Order: sequence, then structure tokens, then C-alpha cells
Amino acid sequence: MLRHCLLLLSLLAAISSCPAQLPLPQGIQKLDLTVDSVARSGLLYAPATAKEQPTPVVFVFHGHGGNAMQIGRSIPMYKLWPEAISVYLQGLNTPGQLTDPEGKKPGWQHSAGAEGDRDLKLFDAVLAHLKEHYKVDTKRIFSTGHSNGGGFTYLLWQTRPDALCAIAPSAAASIRLKDTPFKPKPCMHIAGTQDPLVKYAWQQLAMTKVKEINQCSPEGIPWAQDCSLYPSKVGAPFIAYIHQGTHKFPAEAPPLIAKFFKEQSASIK
Repeated sequence: MLRHCLLLLSLLAAISSCPAQLPLPQGIQKLDLTVDSVARSGLLYAPATAKEQPTPVVFVFHGHGGNAMQIGRSIPMYKLWPEAISVYLQGLNTPGQLTDPEGKKPGWQHSAGAEGDRDLKLFDAVLAHLKEHYKVDTKRIFSTGHSNGGGFTYLLWQTRPDALCAIAPSAAASIRLKDTPFKPKPCMHIAGTQDPLVKYAWQQLAMTKVKEINQCSPEGIPWAQDCSLYPSKVGAPFIAYIHQGTHKFPAEAPPLIAKFFKEQSASIK
């Protein structure tokens, strides 16, 4: 009996440590590409109409140590906005700025030029792949991500501003916002006041800079629970979603991200 229990515990541990081996959610397919001779992968959802009708695209990036399957289950954009293409890419082992300095866990490049720009090249390659196989609405491309994935979303804003319609980083603080020219871009930032990893004070600095870039009103107005909307003089509103939690991605966030992206999509003529 004890032996059977130990075997069962070992099996459960193996399953929990390899979430990418779990069955894919219905409608999700694997995505495999080679970028600069390196095999890259991810998960993709595309509605049945994506080959005939202009279709929005949402990129979703996992945090350091995470994976595509995990973030796909945490942010199921394919359920919340099934009319859009959803892309969940898999990072490669990357040295972390706050944890994992040896780079034993997967993540995303932290700045332009780092890691040979492998992840920016991945974004470009995937976008080109989507345009080849689907009718992509190039005015409605979005990015969101948590922690390191949120930082990479900020990096996409910095380096690929003309490709993106709006972004929604979570638990991220970007030093690049301090001195790098940014084009105004609709943005939602999700921050926990008790975040022990990406300090709330750091995120406050990033949010202040975003409001400055987007030429937002100094006072916010209620938009949803825990969310304040700061209108923009240049059509680039900012939403601060401040929750009382820690670094953990809040379960209430995905529907609000989808709402924000849909609003920005609808505002485009």
C-alpha cells in the first residue's frame, strides 16, 4: 500500500512539473517555428473565420519560470475574446534580473539587444507567420504578459510601437521607460500593492511615466473594480488596475484585460 502511494505521489509530481504535457484546451494548436536556427514553440488559437475576415491578434507572455500552457490557462483570451487570434509563446532559459541569475528557467529578453534579440525576432517571425496563414487585422494587435512577460510587453512597446494597438503588462516595471522615447499607446498596468518581487513603488514610477507619455489627465475616473481610467489628449488612455495582492496574477484580471482590448479595438476607425 505504501509503495502504491509513493508511486502515485511521484506520478502527480511529474505531471505538475510538466504542465506543457497536459492535454491542449479545445481549439488550441501547437505552433512550431525556427528563428535564427533555434527551434521555438508556442500555442495558438484562431477562430474559424480568421482566414476570411480581418482578425485581431493577442500575444500573451508568461513570467520567468513559466510556460505557454500555464499562461494560456491563466489568461484564456481564446475564451474571453474568441473572435481574436490568441498566441502563447514559450520562452527560453534566460538569466533573471530579480531571480535565477544563472538562467536555468525560461523567460524573455529584458532589453533591446539582449540575448541577441532572439525574442523580438520571435515576435516578428510569428507575426509574419500569422499574416501568411490568416487575415490579420494589422491595426488590432495587442500584447499582455505577467512579470517578465509584462516587461517584455513594455519592450515590444519600445521597439515595435507601430505593430501594436494596445498593451496590458502585469507586475512589471521597466527601467527603459525612464529615458527611452515612446510613442503614446493605450495601456493597462496591473499592480499588486503587496508585491514582494517587483516592488509596488517601482511599478508606480512606471505608471507615472506611462501617463506622462500618453499625455493623460492627472485625475482618474472609475472604469471597473480596482481600476482607474486616465483619459488621454492623444487617444492613448491609461488604466491603472491596482489590487491589494502580491506578485501573483489576479484571477479577476483576464476579463478586464479582454474588456480593455475590445474597447481599444472598437475605437479604431
